[in-house]
Amino acid sequence: MAAHEGHRAYDAVIVGGGHNGLVAAAYLARAGRSVLVLERLAGTGGAAVSTRPFKGVDARLSRYSYLVSLLPKKIVRDLGLDFRVRARTVSSYTPAERAGRPTGLLVGGGPRRTREAFARLTGSDAEYQAWQRFYGMTGRVAARVFPTLTEPLPTREDLRRRVDDDEAWRVLFEEPVGVAIEERFADDLVRGVVLTDALIGTFADAHDPGLRQNRCFLYHVIGGGTGDWDVPVGGMGALTDALAGAARAAGARIAIGHEALRVDTDGTTAEVTYRTADGEATVAARHVLVNAAPRELAALTGDTPPAPAEGAQLKVNMLLTRLPRLRDTSVDPREAFAGTFHIAEGYEQLAAAHAQAAAGRLPAEPPSEIYCHSLTDPTILGPDLVERGCQTLTLFGLHTPARLFDRDNDATRAELLAATVAQLDAHLAEPLADCLATDADGRPCIEAKTPLDLERDLRLPGGNIFHRDLSWPYAQEGADDAGRWGVGTRHANVLLCGAGAVRGGGVSGVPGHNAAMAVLETTGD
Repeated sequence: MAAHEGHRAYDAVIVGGGHNGLVAAAYLARAGRSVLVLERLAGTGGAAVSTRPFKGVDARLSRYSYLVSLLPKKIVRDLGLDFRVRARTVSSYTPAERAGRPTGLLVGGGPRRTREAFARLTGSDAEYQAWQRFYGMTGRVAARVFPTLTEPLPTREDLRRRVDDDEAWRVLFEEPVGVAIEERFADDLVRGVVLTDALIGTFADAHDPGLRQNRCFLYHVIGGGTGDWDVPVGGMGALTDALAGAARAAGARIAIGHEALRVDTDGTTAEVTYRTADGEATVAARHVLVNAAPRELAALTGDTPPAPAEGAQLKVNMLLTRLPRLRDTSVDPREAFAGTFHIAEGYEQLAAAHAQAAAGRLPAEPPSEIYCHSLTDPTILGPDLVERGCQTLTLFGLHTPARLFDRDNDATRAELLAATVAQLDAHLAEPLADCLATDADGRPCIEAKTPLDLERDLRLPGGNIFHRDLSWPYAQEGADDAGRWGVGTRHANVLLCGAGAVRGGGVSGVPGHNAAMAVLETTGD
């Protein structure tokens, strides 16, 4: 289908068919607006897709993003999505060695079992009690802050009144989260487990005065009003497939293989020039919603680009013939890998890894975390793989900024992957390599993506999975362009509906919802 069919104008042209663009398309089309989605790639979904990355192997993996927390149930209900998530039976497992013996911390399986795990690791009940108090506090904040994400953007003081807890506000919004962690927890491993939520996709130290780590931590503990991270049934692609279906069913047109090149606007009407295999064309729109990074928005409109962004993660997908045995025999691998399996994420290890990367070196002990999607949702595997006992593993590495890969991306990727696997192997009773499945050509079923790979494949600036530093979920002084919903730009009829919007980042659909609400508000609905 050619987007310029009939040379018609649209109420809204959406640049980018990732999940946020599809959310906006579905809302606007359901409200009776004419909507065109221009997607550069051969399919919709962006980073929230499922693919079969291993030749001849029927395993449909969430290739980039992989867990769901920030997607409001409101969006699922409003759009009538056929999409479900399942809770993980275990929150996390962190292996360790104490007094020369393999041990670890299992969080999950009920309060009694978790309490016993803390006592076994630390020798007392103090860390468990501190854990309960700390996450009790974040849970109360989550219940109050999460509903605001799909409301008009509050001021800082409005949100502070909503939180209604001076201690929580100070801990999360005003001082480096490392202060709170060190004040409340004594055990290095426990401190590290808490800190990891502040570092996913964010290159920062626990005491970074800019508080990037705090913003990352906040988004990781408020999801769903509970902070729980769930497994998408059918993989992440099930969400974007459902969104694309909802948008089309409501009347939106989705044009794949259509790359937006330029947006010309006078603030009231706009024209979007795009390219296909057949050449260039132009379509008119009352509103343009850009589901891409602020850097890409600036390139489209000819505006001054924002400061460069930088990602800092390694994403690894694997298929195993079986889960590896652990050195810590007190824990079943099916439990350990069902939650988040933390590797080299002690508090001091994380600090050392950050310092080494900041100095331009790969971390000597690369920190990472793993989970097994197929334990919670075996539908992503073909029947033969399920019968054979195969399992997936998804690994997310921290503190590996894009700058480390500039000289030789391929060689650095291989070096980092080997070092990361070695950190995991140190806690296994058998090498991970012995458990890897092979594809149709006999190659191990393992693929790794660096920040530079994500920039190349998905146009994420510097490989930053949030498009730029995460924002606080309230209006910023001097950022009037963001407008009432946090999606505005300097052009009145051009809105940002991707992860770089205020309250963007992660798989949430929130900026897509908010951009649609902004359009409907200005056009009388």
